[in-house]
Amino acid sequence: MVTTLTETQTGIWEDVFSTKAGTVYQCDAETCWYINFAGKVAKFDYRCLQKLKKAVYHIDIEAKLLDSSKDPDVEIIFICACDHTYILTLLQIIELKELLQGTFVMLQLNNILHDKLYRTAV
Repeated sequence: MVTTLTETQTGIWEDVFSTKAGTVYQCDAETCWYINFAGKVAKFDYRCLQKLKKAVYHIDIEAKLLDSSKDPDVEIIFICACDHTYILTLLQIIELKELLQGTFVMLQLNNILHDKLYRTAV
């Protein structure tokens, strides 16, 4: 299922991190994140977002690039308890990894800033 974004949808979503390959949005009203990547928009709760990160980080890209067998250079990423499956090339895996790295850095930075501001105010 391919979902297209409308202006009203993205108006209530906050842009967390973006690259040329995709964007991660946060929706406070639904307490979830939306990933616009590889031609589809997928909704994730925090637990599933962590599972996606773990699955992507678990792929040994260097070994796949150095592999001289005739196997196709695609990877299927399926996360239990999530409705989304990605079938990605090695280049797309690298792009998704970059997108997730940036997203989690921004979430961690937001948490640090909130913690510092809250401690200073109290």
